[in-house]
Amino acid sequence: MSGKAGERAMYRILELLRQTDAFVSGEEIGRQLSVSRAAVWKGIRKLRQEGYEIEAVTNRGYRLISPETMYNRQELETGMKTRYMGHPIYFYAETDSTNNRIRQLAVEGAAEGTLAVAEVQTMGRGRRGKQWSSPVGSGAWFSLLLRPDIPPAEASVLTLLGGLAVCRALEDISGMQPVIKWPNDILLNGKKLVGILTEMDCEMSQVHFVVLGIGINVNTKAFPPELEEVATSLFLESGKTFSRKLVVQKTMERLEEYYDIFLAAGGFAPLLDEYRRRCVTLGREVTVLEEKSFLATALDVTPEGELLVRRSDTGEEMVIYSGEVSIRGGV
Repeated sequence: MSGKAGERAMYRILELLRQTDAFVSGEEIGRQLSVSRAAVWKGIRKLRQEGYEIEAVTNRGYRLISPETMYNRQELETGMKTRYMGHPIYFYAETDSTNNRIRQLAVEGAAEGTLAVAEVQTMGRGRRGKQWSSPVGSGAWFSLLLRPDIPPAEASVLTLLGGLAVCRALEDISGMQPVIKWPNDILLNGKKLVGILTEMDCEMSQVHFVVLGIGINVNTKAFPPELEEVATSLFLESGKTFSRKLVVQKTMERLEEYYDIFLAAGGFAPLLDEYRRRCVTLGREVTVLEEKSFLATALDVTPEGELLVRRSDTGEEMVIYSGEVSIRGGV
């Protein structure tokens, strides 16, 4: 037994072991799955190679230990409750950037909702070309393919929608209350917890696809010296370890919920009040980092996703369409 047949048998064994905390004999596994004892043994060996911890005791059989800590395509698919977000999943043990992988899949015709997840990114990117630190085993690094039927000018609000969904998902999971820094960061206790990078492929009047890239510091225990004052993780803020697969799954659920609202309404307006409540930028003095930076007070977020500010030097009210905004005295 090899190839796809062997993979199917391996995951059927996994599902059988999931169903009980007790030992299951190789003979019983073989009987239920109609495979030989040798095929059972090969399946167990492959599961161990995938990283699953399986206890084996003579005359008792096999038992699966701590499957909730596993992080791979099969684990992400198991328990994914969405209709289309996160279907299908492409999982990479290592890749340059999940945004690059989704862009390639989109060009090849992949459907909306296709998700790329990486254990490690070697060239993870943030805004303005900054590198996003994404070491092994610590966070959730993933990118989602969207194909909205909207004009390119309206696509920028998808960054805000993504931030709102992630913020809500992490609140669901952790009980903590992260906040949004316009337009694309999630903060917890004043430090950066999540980064979002949205990229678009379009013509003058048509969006071909949007790539929504999300990096979440889940169980990171320490950051490089240059980041430790500005970055944090769910673990550092709570002292608890969280399931990364649950983080991805819950984010997909909230993204699907908010995206459906956005499409049905033809815009971001129904989500605007919730975004405003969660946006820590509003009411604060900020530095707008443009070619000539200036100080301003952040007044509001418009239905188009722009930031309305009042300049400190002239008193002029103006909208910021994109770019970097630093909260004075914060991130």
